[in-house]
Amino acid sequence: MNIHWMPEGTVYGTLLNFRREHALWAPRMNEPPYKAAPNAPVLYIKTANTFTPIGHGIALPVGQPVAVAASLGLVMGATGAVGAVLFNDVAIVHDSYYRPPVKFQCVDGFLGVGPECVPLQRLGGLDGLAGLQLEMRINGVHRQNTALAELVRDAATLLADVGEFMTLQPGDVLMLGSDCLPDGSRPLVHAGDTVEISATGFKPVVHSFHAEVLS
Repeated sequence: MNIHWMPEGTVYGTLLNFRREHALWAPRMNEPPYKAAPNAPVLYIKTANTFTPIGHGIALPVGQPVAVAASLGLVMGATGAVGAVLFNDVAIVHDSYYRPPVKFQCVDGFLGVGPECVPLQRLGGLDGLAGLQLEMRINGVHRQNTALAELVRDAATLLADVGEFMTLQPGDVLMLGSDCLPDGSRPLVHAGDTVEISATGFKPVVHSFHAEVLS
């Protein structure tokens, strides 16, 4: 039986950390209630009930559009980030992007977890992550490339800025964020779809989606 890596601590996601999406949202950042661009990283949490290892399906709530996003997470050790994992970050489509409600982000199964934590030293350290591209395919068809060179805050800067207001514990994971499509949306999935996320140096993350079974 294959034993795949799974998070041992809290998984944090990062919003608005890709240049294209940040630019699309910039005109609205000065509107109420915020009236300014955020100075610190904007984070959200993926709770333990969302963690889905490869080989397990993800159920889609009936009647609600669901989007998928490729992301890379930094895994914390005793001395800081020690590894990286690919994720499929799943969410119900919603408008309140700055403060995504838990009910949209933390549905059961809504974080597809990659099968391995790759040591950072094999990837060239934090600086080496800038050369990675995450590729998403849905049902074998290419849908999106996510270039980590396009981060607003690169991995080292994001870690430092988050460390200004909270301490990440060993076992915690900090996802660097996810990019949008040119129109500002993210790829949608439907029952029967299979999503594969891959990057050089990683085993692919593959999850299938099925309709929620109502009791």
